[in-house]
Amino acid sequence: MADYRKMWEDLGMDVENHDLLCSVLPGAIGDVFLSQENRPEAMDYFDMVLADVHGLRPAELVEFKKNGGKVFGTFCTYVPDEIIFAGNGIATGLCAGSQFWVPGGERYLPANTCPLIKAMLGARFDRTCPFYRLADIYIGENTCDGKKKAYEILGTDVQMHIMDLPQMKRPKDIEKWADECHDLLEMVEKETGNKITPEKLAENIKKINAKRAALKRLYDLRKNKNVPISGTDTLLISQIAYYDDPERFTTMVNKLCDELEKRVADGVSVFPAGTKRIMISGTPMAIPNWKMHNLIETSGAAVVCEETCTGTRYFENFVDESGENLDEMVSNIADRYMKINCACFTPNSGRFDDIIRLAKEYDVDAVIDVNLKFCQTYDIEGYLLEDKLKEAGIPVLGIETDYTDSDAQQLKTRIEAFIEVLG
Repeated sequence: MADYRKMWEDLGMDVENHDLLCSVLPGAIGDVFLSQENRPEAMDYFDMVLADVHGLRPAELVEFKKNGGKVFGTFCTYVPDEIIFAGNGIATGLCAGSQFWVPGGERYLPANTCPLIKAMLGARFDRTCPFYRLADIYIGENTCDGKKKAYEILGTDVQMHIMDLPQMKRPKDIEKWADECHDLLEMVEKETGNKITPEKLAENIKKINAKRAALKRLYDLRKNKNVPISGTDTLLISQIAYYDDPERFTTMVNKLCDELEKRVADGVSVFPAGTKRIMISGTPMAIPNWKMHNLIETSGAAVVCEETCTGTRYFENFVDESGENLDEMVSNIADRYMKINCACFTPNSGRFDDIIRLAKEYDVDAVIDVNLKFCQTYDIEGYLLEDKLKEAGIPVLGIETDYTDSDAQQLKTRIEAFIEVLG
């Protein structure tokens, strides 16, 4: 890493406490990523971004803000990046996946709140994440009651804009979401001082669609019998997608896919023949939460797909590019984002259909449904999901966990036994 200490101090960060967080990163990178064999060479870029996670991109955002730019922090895949970039703003993900931030969040939240929400508040109020210091405005959404109330606490310290996501998917709900997207557009215009024109919005719809296309290309390559990249590496790429420059990210993912296509043609796999193929479903895995992928892929199985917000939900379905004016474009954006199947919706049969479809497309041997502790929406939905998967003849293992490593050995034992049962 370069020396970013002065930048962190200027951002008002608790640099000494932040040093403790950074001190564990090299070991984690070595243990989780660099210990893998036969990794694609093009992973070098993503390794570099990870190693410099609190330096490289934040430094770019600092320069952007010096020139009058506005940075918008987002917590959810439902927030349309297209609109933010069309206003010459930058969207950056703020979800937090480290146990390091959880104690800070527990000063404000009940202990029986999901670790992702507690980590969000810890990262902000402990001043140990540059992205949380750089974002001028946070954009929240009501995908769960915990986040909804946590945003009120964050709002005492930073400007918040809340998007009211409908909880059903009737035509009137989709129209309601289009209204919310219009409100977001007006807010972005006001905060940036830039008018969002049809030309700018069309340009950025294409830009974000190109990013989705690159990720879809990456995921499609994992459908092959010879798996050219690990699930652990793919998860890292999906996590980086939330905050890297979109065009650069698209270029680097496509470069990686060029290499992976050659691997597939040459019969190269990062897993031995006959390795059981696993799909993960459930709650998002924010950076640096690599726990489940690492446990599964060091227990004799391969993760070949993720039905999560750090997986297929992020890139599946493109925005229709045929809109000719702002209203049509915003309507097309709303239609695309409402096709995401989060557990916050009721009824949510679309998510069950997605998981069964993906299980067949990726030729998986089983699904591991992973829920963060105290995430009621996904935990409760797991009951119906397991029934649907059993009806479809797809083995499933439900797991509840958090960001700590205290349950790692117990989980590894359960996963190994599950894989053994698969034969």
